[in-house]
Amino acid sequence: MEPRKTLPPDRRPEGCLVVALRLPVRIVVLVLVVPVRLVWDALVVAGRVVRDTVLRPVGRGLLWLGRAVFVWPFVALWRWVVVPVGKALGRLGYVLLVVPAVWLYRYVLTPLGHAAAWVCRRIGAFFAWLYARVLTPVGHAVLWVLKGIGAVFAVLGGGAWAAVTWLVRYLVLVPARWVYAWLLLPVARGVAWAVRMLVTGVGAVLYWTARVLFVLPALALWRWVLVPVGRAVAVVAREVGEALGHAWRVAGRISRAVGRFLGTLFRWIFVEPVRWVYRSVLTPVGHAVRAAVLRPAAQAARSVGRAVRQTLAAARDTARQTRAELRRALFGAPREVEPAARREPVGRDTRTLGSSTTALTKD
Repeated sequence: MEPRKTLPPDRRPEGCLVVALRLPVRIVVLVLVVPVRLVWDALVVAGRVVRDTVLRPVGRGLLWLGRAVFVWPFVALWRWVVVPVGKALGRLGYVLLVVPAVWLYRYVLTPLGHAAAWVCRRIGAFFAWLYARVLTPVGHAVLWVLKGIGAVFAVLGGGAWAAVTWLVRYLVLVPARWVYAWLLLPVARGVAWAVRMLVTGVGAVLYWTARVLFVLPALALWRWVLVPVGRAVAVVAREVGEALGHAWRVAGRISRAVGRFLGTLFRWIFVEPVRWVYRSVLTPVGHAVRAAVLRPAAQAARSVGRAVRQTLAAARDTARQTRAELRRALFGAPREVEPAARREPVGRDTRTLGSSTTALTKD
């Protein structure tokens, strides 16, 4: 036989209830999600515009506002609600579970264990006392008597020894063996059985008490309530999640198509006319205005500026000459400064290292 092939999780046969539930859920979710996706995409575009134009300058204020609206309430909720409720639940669990278990261990199991240990110790002490105080002295006495009788009969002869041996066997050894086999050993076994039964009974009572009070209700709750509810919730959540994902993807394509249509419509209604007006009307008009008005005006302004600068320069020269003439007319011509006699010779009579032409060495 060929090994049975296992299908992947996406191709495994599903129940008719799941198949019948999937299509209506997807249709309803698609109808509900398409407007949400359109609004979401519009909000995304508007949010990007607002982020690029408004939100960045006021980011710190919005951050503080976000903390005040979102973070601080959750912190207060955690600090003043969740933590006290958790502590209260922990205290309740401690009171309902830990305290009874501790009380049961302290006041039931511990006394029973101490009592069983005390009984076992007493029984052991009794048998130890019996062995040490009764059996050992009796054995020693019997051994001493036997040694004495043996010594006597060793003197008297073999027949007397056989008689004494028979008497000792049937008067001492056989009764002692019978007392040990039919009295002491059953009593010890009975005591051990009683202690074992006591411990086993207490353990069984505690086991069944815990099983009936905790394990069976928890098992029934898990098996008959939580597991079916969890499976139903898992199926519904899976189908709703898959429907939401599928509807979100389809709505994204629809929203993309609508966005492209609106973008094209906006371009043909607003952008293209504005571009045509700018390119066909404003640009030629601007060029004409620049060629007919701005350039001649600029050339005229430059010519005027050049003439004004030349006029100002000529006026400055005239004013300077006028001031010089007035000063010469009022105060006279300035006295010519005579050149001072130079201390060193000029021309051919220059100073040399071997001549005495300096002021200090001149004759």
